[in-house]
Amino acid sequence: MLWQAIGAARDLARAQEIATVLIRYGFSDLVRRVGLGAALERAGKVLHWRAPEELAREESPARVRRALEELGPTFIKLGQVLATRVDLFAPEWIAEFGKLQDAAPATPFEAIHAQLCEDLGEPPETVFTDLRREPLAAASLAQVHRARLADGREVVLKVRRPGIRRVVEADLHLLARLADIIESEAPDLRRYQPREVVREFTLSLRRELDFAAECRNAERVAAHFADHPEIVIPRIHWAWCGERLNVQDYVDGIPGRELTRVDAAGLDRKLLARRGAAAVLKMMLEDGLFHADPHQGNVFYLPDNRIAFIDFGMVGRLSEARRHEVALLLYGLVSGDSAAVAEVLLEWREGDLSADAERLRRDIDAFVDQYKGVPLKRLDLGAMLSDLMALLRDHGLVLPPDLSLLIKAFITLEGLGRQLDPEFDIAGEAQPLLQQTLLAHRAPSAIARRSLRSLRAMGDLLAGLPQDLSDLLRAGRRGKLQLQIDVVSLERAVDQLDRAISRMTIGIVTAALIIGTAIVMSVMRDPAFGGLHTIGLLGFLGAVCGGLWVLLSIWRSGRK
Repeated sequence: MLWQAIGAARDLARAQEIATVLIRYGFSDLVRRVGLGAALERAGKVLHWRAPEELAREESPARVRRALEELGPTFIKLGQVLATRVDLFAPEWIAEFGKLQDAAPATPFEAIHAQLCEDLGEPPETVFTDLRREPLAAASLAQVHRARLADGREVVLKVRRPGIRRVVEADLHLLARLADIIESEAPDLRRYQPREVVREFTLSLRRELDFAAECRNAERVAAHFADHPEIVIPRIHWAWCGERLNVQDYVDGIPGRELTRVDAAGLDRKLLARRGAAAVLKMMLEDGLFHADPHQGNVFYLPDNRIAFIDFGMVGRLSEARRHEVALLLYGLVSGDSAAVAEVLLEWREGDLSADAERLRRDIDAFVDQYKGVPLKRLDLGAMLSDLMALLRDHGLVLPPDLSLLIKAFITLEGLGRQLDPEFDIAGEAQPLLQQTLLAHRAPSAIARRSLRSLRAMGDLLAGLPQDLSDLLRAGRRGKLQLQIDVVSLERAVDQLDRAISRMTIGIVTAALIIGTAIVMSVMRDPAFGGLHTIGLLGFLGAVCGGLWVLLSIWRSGRK
């Protein structure tokens, strides 16, 4: 089964490269356990299982991060997605994943030029009067070039690397296969939900490869901030945008990481922190479309204490109901309402729903109680959320992907604010907006809107009820009515019973062969082979094979 799974991968050489890198960084045991090593050995590859001593001495998070860096763009992006799963990984893992830098050597301009000609339908020099050959920045999926339009406006061209989609799709295919193998062969790693993580990552990366989707995200966010001149979203020039090309206004500002330039320009750090926090909180709680990666590289500070956000390739989306739940959770943490926090988390939990809900409530109550009476200025909401995620990990609970993305963005936001202003109080900034969101949810107009939506759904259900009953009765009259019940534990029991019956059958056949062989050898006078009768020899060999198969099957079941 393992060999078929690996053999189905389109690029076995890439599988060998992944296995070799993992082994080099001290994860040979993982390679063996998922069956990757055995499969590659069958393919004729030679693997060296020893890891260098200097790498073996490093902690596991650092070694995983270095391995992802060496494996290239797809795996660097995977690490960045894993950095958002604060509900799955401990802080030391999140910190290492956060160090993954999405940087790469620039692609030669000739290759970029040929692709630009295809996307624009004409040479880029006829569209842009000043196209710089040297990129402003080069990442794993794209690189950015500065240019100027015919009317003199400065723009940047974000160009997707030629051929990168083919490389990414091959890696995604292989990752899906590896996730299936890990789920089936490494039970202790299932808590990390490899299939779900790879599925989420695949959707995220394919969206990020589509620059037209990024342009649409930027325009939607810009529309939400049309009445907020202090927030700047670069204008998109759709005439030249597409799946592989994003043309937008050039932002001439101070990058978020260059705080000394912020001071030299005379900007107000405290005001910048408040405005940045208010903008991201508005995206999360009011608009439902938020920048999922508001780190220093995606933020620029402009004159008059304005803030520009760029790179909307990774965004989070929250429904109205989900925004209300987020506001309820955060307000419960700020106000010390442990019951509200517990109810929201129990509503969100995924995976093992048999977890002790009462024990979780007690732990959450004790967690929230330790912050009661603490002034808002001294309340570190980011640290509280990190500790809350640790509590969920202890209970084996996992958040839905959209919420893990939000929690990580919120923690990043607070870190960015505290870098600008060490006394930054995100709890105080968030509390008025949280109250406003909760009040808006209970407003008569909102209640009426939800009631109307429910009535419409009920009307649709009632309208379709006669037809549904007619189909049900018709299926019953024809004997085609089926009732399907899936019981996971029963399926496992049936599988175990099937294996036991198979072993018993082989055991009975083996015993019959031994008895039959003994009888044949005592009564028959056919020609002997090596002192044994030919038929007796064949029967004895069959009995040996059957016995060995039974013993091997029992041993493998014991290991599992």
